Amino acid sequence: MSLIDDIAQAPRDVHLPDITIVVRGTPAPQGSKRHVGGGRMIEMSRKVKPWRQDVKAAAIEAIDAHIDWTPLDGPLSVAMTITVREQPASRPTWWPKGIRWSKSLRWRPASTPDLSKLLRSTEDALTDAGVWRDDARVVEYRRLAKYYAGDQAADVLPHGAGAVIRIWRLT
Repeated sequence: MSLIDDIAQAPRDVHLPDITIVVRGTPAPQGSKRHVGGGRMIEMSRKVKPWRQDVKAAAIEAIDAHIDWTPLDGPLSVAMTITVREQPASRPTWWPKGIRWSKSLRWRPASTPDLSKLLRSTEDALTDAGVWRDDARVVEYRRLAKYYAGDQAADVLPHGAGAVIRIWRLT
């Protein structure tokens, strides 16, 4: 059984999320839009559409595992851990001068894509998939994080890029 199967098959109780979604794909930020005339706007980034499709497909798969799913409504709490890619082998440009660096060190991805823009594109895809009525229902983030693949932290994908999203109803 895979991590995805284990997550999907976990029994529900008051401490477990109402839904857990595991997305495989390259996270892309919801960027700026460009006016193309006639009141139409298009997304500047070509990468956001495939990411939103990946999120939507994973969300629909997770919804299908629930009997009689209705979009979540009311106040929601979310944990979202985004795995952006494998850690690069080269020293990051922001690394402080005079601090020892080695290829074996681990660090967090303090570079593009911007975490808040990744959040926007992912939330919009979850709305399109019918996970919740509206992303305005999210009143708190238990966790919002960006990691490289394989980092030893909760919900980080071991290989490749994607995201693990957990959503709880608040009472």
